[in-house]
Amino acid sequence: MMLNLNFRKLVTVAIDVFLIWLSMGLAFLIRFDWQLTPALLDAYIYFAIWASFIKVILFDIFGVYRWSFRFASVSEAANIVRVGMISTLLLIAVAFFTKSAKIGRSVLLIDYLIHLFLVTGARFLPRVLMKFQQAYKGNLKKVLIVGAGSAGEMVARELISARKRQYSPVGFIDDNPGKLHSKIHGVKVLGTMDDIASIVKRYHVEEIIIAVPSASGKVVRDIVSKCEKAEVKIKTVPEFHKILTGEVAIKQIRDVRLEDLMGRETVHINTDDVSSFVRGKTILITGAGGSIGSELARQIVRFDPEKIIAFDHNENDVYFLGLDILGSRPNFEFVTVIGDIKDIGLLKHTFSKYGPDIVFNAAAHKHVPLMEENPAAAVKNNIIGSRNLMYAAEHYGAESFVMISSDKAVNPTSVMGASKRIAEMMIQTKAKTKTVRTKFMAVRFGNVIGSSGSVVPIFKKQIEKGGPVTVTHPNVKRFFMAPREAAQLVLQAGAIGRGGEVFILDMGEQIKIADLAKNLITLSGFEPGEDIEIKFIGLRPGEKMHEEMLLDAEHDQATKHDKIYITQPKEFDPVKLRRNIKALQRLSNTMNNERIVAKIKEMVPFYDRGTGC
Repeated sequence: MMLNLNFRKLVTVAIDVFLIWLSMGLAFLIRFDWQLTPALLDAYIYFAIWASFIKVILFDIFGVYRWSFRFASVSEAANIVRVGMISTLLLIAVAFFTKSAKIGRSVLLIDYLIHLFLVTGARFLPRVLMKFQQAYKGNLKKVLIVGAGSAGEMVARELISARKRQYSPVGFIDDNPGKLHSKIHGVKVLGTMDDIASIVKRYHVEEIIIAVPSASGKVVRDIVSKCEKAEVKIKTVPEFHKILTGEVAIKQIRDVRLEDLMGRETVHINTDDVSSFVRGKTILITGAGGSIGSELARQIVRFDPEKIIAFDHNENDVYFLGLDILGSRPNFEFVTVIGDIKDIGLLKHTFSKYGPDIVFNAAAHKHVPLMEENPAAAVKNNIIGSRNLMYAAEHYGAESFVMISSDKAVNPTSVMGASKRIAEMMIQTKAKTKTVRTKFMAVRFGNVIGSSGSVVPIFKKQIEKGGPVTVTHPNVKRFFMAPREAAQLVLQAGAIGRGGEVFILDMGEQIKIADLAKNLITLSGFEPGEDIEIKFIGLRPGEKMHEEMLLDAEHDQATKHDKIYITQPKEFDPVKLRRNIKALQRLSNTMNNERIVAKIKEMVPFYDRGTGC
């Protein structure tokens, strides 16, 4: 590579020397009416040698030989102007101090202008030719760039100057009225967000690139919704801080993903806290094959724990998680335990053999309508299974126990939500027991994008089949969070927990499920209502119109730690709670669903089943 670069530099220097002699010769001819005497010819050769020496050295000093002709820009042109001015001043000094050069300084000024024209022309000619070639290339995709800021400028430059060019920017969209009709790299700002549909139609736009890396979810959703009747693909650029730090390149333009529609701010966890929490520890994760459990494992392994014990009844998910982790860290100790948290014998064996320091309980039944049909299953898994795990953690001396809860535990209208609230009550009661050394805590958050129980995979399958996409109600809303973000905040909560807290992750704004369905249809290249029907089927048993994150009693008590709300332990009668849980266990064994629901309502007074409020 160095040989190629050196050869290219030698060729460039040779061309520059030729242009220097040519410009100096033309300067002498113009100055002396195209008549050169032998004395003038000697002066020409004398100054051409001096000019070659001075200008080549200055070009090298100013880095002119280090940039590509193909990407020549204003800064490079400015360097050529500087070199020309300095070299001309030096040549004038040579003319002044040497007796053999009584030729008049006007020759050197003419040489400056001619040389500037020749050198800049030679440098910019490849770029000009490339632009002409691209302008007449008919198979380029027409794209509209949303955002005429720094990222938009970078996108336009990348698209225009790409070696294997595929796109032709037809214009920019920007809501700043001061930018309207201005041009960036020859590409005009055509209008505002409200003009997207008409501009797409007028200029036959095939793709839209959102070049606003800091755009909120609402902005992205607005852009997507405005493209509903414009059959175009929508793409976006990476996060701007990743471009600046070199993690990704601006050319890594990608399709808009569901996470972009959520538009949540980037999470920044305190890595020192998390590192000291898990480094060198044995970590047990139940439900390790699920969306949260698996992401927790991937995040934790970065902080060098001693080992991870992946506990799940789904052997396939755990197997593939192991392949993923061991693929990047082949010598890491990744242990799999296939089983159920309701199996007390297996829990005893696992805890006695591995002695986990930290337990993350992500194992739970989460599907609301199914748990309405199967209350006994919710009790056995979400309550009795969690209790078994808590007892094992306490008995075998685990340092910390973090349970993954749900926003549905707040003023629950479902068996699933109420079962999670009872599990939170057990956590807080355990923390109040003075003899317990384990720090028990719970983390509460909403829907995880792409998890097996979320609406997104269902919507995608329905779209693939041609619809209809089924939504429960036009106004139903839900919180959404990406698995990576949820796992990071769970780790942060575990690191700062002292025991007994219920941590509530800041979920941001709630998203209308109907809007989510429309956006997914649009991103799939279809028009909602035309190509794919959206059908409203009514709220299912146990579902709410919208979710909540804090109980009424928690609003005044909760404190904020970055993106985490913290509530302190509540006072519960431990004897009564244990008695009620034993009663629930007996009822779940008899499969008496009516009595199970009645007992849950007795234990959770604000449980209002099936109101759909």
